[in-house]
Amino acid sequence: MKPASLALIIALTLPFATAYAKGPMGERKTESSTMTGINAAGEWVGEIKDEDGRRRAILMSQGRHIEIGTLGGSDSTANAINNQGVVTGGALTASNAWHAFRYDEAQGIRDLGTLGGSSSVGTALNQSGHIVGYADTADGNYHAFVDNGIGMLDLGTLGGKNSYATAINGDGYVVGAAQLADGYRRAFLYKPGSGMIELPTLGGRISVATGVNDQGVVVGASEMPNRSWHAFMYENGRMIDLGAMISHGSSFANGINNHGDIVGTVRIKDHDAPHTFIYKNGQMQVRSAYKSLYLTRDITEEGQVIGSSYTGHVLKSGSVDSASEKDRGLKPVDWLTLGFLAIIAGVAAFKARERIRKGIDFGFKMLSFA
Repeated sequence: MKPASLALIIALTLPFATAYAKGPMGERKTESSTMTGINAAGEWVGEIKDEDGRRRAILMSQGRHIEIGTLGGSDSTANAINNQGVVTGGALTASNAWHAFRYDEAQGIRDLGTLGGSSSVGTALNQSGHIVGYADTADGNYHAFVDNGIGMLDLGTLGGKNSYATAINGDGYVVGAAQLADGYRRAFLYKPGSGMIELPTLGGRISVATGVNDQGVVVGASEMPNRSWHAFMYENGRMIDLGAMISHGSSFANGINNHGDIVGTVRIKDHDAPHTFIYKNGQMQVRSAYKSLYLTRDITEEGQVIGSSYTGHVLKSGSVDSASEKDRGLKPVDWLTLGFLAIIAGVAAFKARERIRKGIDFGFKMLSFA
């Protein structure tokens, strides 16, 4: 367990120890939350969605709950954070259009604009602060973009009308999906100076790339000839079918770290809850429901898989360890973490006893947090 994963465990535990019925991001019991990104310092971002569907971008930093705000409208969502604390996502403007933003605590939220149309969204960024996403063009279509802090660069398409970017690595490699002239969308890899290239499929008509690490390994999902979907890994010009390592169901890869660990989602049947899959050290794991996430978003360098769990009523931000059962033996730092959490629980119990001893209706106070 590395510092970022330790910080993540503490961050997810503290709200419950101090605010009882409130969720990991400070949301009320009836609100849902999703974790979308985490950095090496353990800062993490995501969104809270209330009962009316309003979305609020949230940054959790050193125990602080920070509302990122909007660009003049009602809603916002955060999609990624880098090690410098820069966040990107989308926020509504006063004219009710979604715009991509760049946020840091020093300068607040800043509008990245569009490619000539009305809307845009930031989906990912690298350690240099280069942001990718998609933005409307003047002709009413939308294109993948990269913003280097000076302005947006239109990455174009594969001959069709639309494209969108989903990830960027340290060398500026961008991945996503773009339409061909026939309208089908294919996974692409964009390299600065070389432009956009189409990646192969696994035999189907459609594909999308969703992640790329600093070694240039791309992950995503491709339609199969039978119209099911399989997660893939693309490395050195070769497509590897990760879905073939899973006995049945459709699979979708969502993230990859610099160790080559890959995470994603498996849907066994349409009506079943999705399961998390983890491809690590050449081995495929498909997690059972209680060790899985309902939404699997990404994997950190320390091996924490982030996203959301389903409580039976709403989604709540959460994470699971990517280590398999046989690799999960407790290490000294794990015992320290457990000790720290035990102290938190002990302090909470002591405070509860003190309040009861002094005649305070502690049960009523707990209910007030619901």
